[in-house]
Amino acid sequence: MAVADFALFGLPEPALRAGVFAGVLVVLLCAERIWPRRRRVAATTARWFTNMALVLIDTGAARLLSAALPAAAAAAAAVWAARHGVGLFNLFQLPPAIAFVTSLFALDFAIWLQHVVFHHVPLFWRMHRVHHADRDLDATSALRFHPFEIVISAFYKAAVAVALGAPATAVIAFEIILNACAMFNHANIALPPPADAVLRSVLVTPDMHRVHHSVHRDEHDSNFGFCLSIWDRLFGAYRAQPRSGHDGMTVGLTGHQDEKPAQLVWSLAFPFLH
Repeated sequence: MAVADFALFGLPEPALRAGVFAGVLVVLLCAERIWPRRRRVAATTARWFTNMALVLIDTGAARLLSAALPAAAAAAAAVWAARHGVGLFNLFQLPPAIAFVTSLFALDFAIWLQHVVFHHVPLFWRMHRVHHADRDLDATSALRFHPFEIVISAFYKAAVAVALGAPATAVIAFEIILNACAMFNHANIALPPPADAVLRSVLVTPDMHRVHHSVHRDEHDSNFGFCLSIWDRLFGAYRAQPRSGHDGMTVGLTGHQDEKPAQLVWSLAFPFLH
């Protein structure tokens, strides 16, 4: 079975992913206008153009990669692993429901670990800092990644899917959940403090993830999660609040508090600049 043949909730996989992406993005952008958390410091039009252009470039790069090397797509890699009996869950033949749920948790941990590595390995950080250069945070910030990072991430997720023997449906569901959660926790939304406290006991909230985008190195080397908050707590990377408070903190990178991060050409060239 090809990946394109998969359907979840009665919808073809590409249509479902695109529909969830568009729906979540529109809802969050509307919510940001009604319940904004922080005042913006950069021009919204330029930021949105660059962030949306990057996700289009990233999508094109991922499509070209999967066309040239189908196994580089995580779901396609999972299909291959199932056909050849490769990977942990294929070897042990777990019940489908258990394999599905366990795969979601394992994939979330794998993405958490990848994020940690991209902060601490200088070569990877040069690419990942394109994401951190955004001087405001909103739902579009979750789309702001350098295409080289997307390509590396694609190979990594494919390798993890094969090693786990994760069901292809779990891989597809996880990528949809990951994308939605990332847009949510980057959103400029003011959640009531009691709701934030309850929600962040399980999921990464906007206030929790905003700390990760602080200019202070000790703060942006914390709160690496995108979906579940357990990994940061478990491995000592959790930080509850920024030292300057959410209204007083500076988002972005020291030395790049200007208009350049909102420029597409600069953002694409940034990994190669000092």
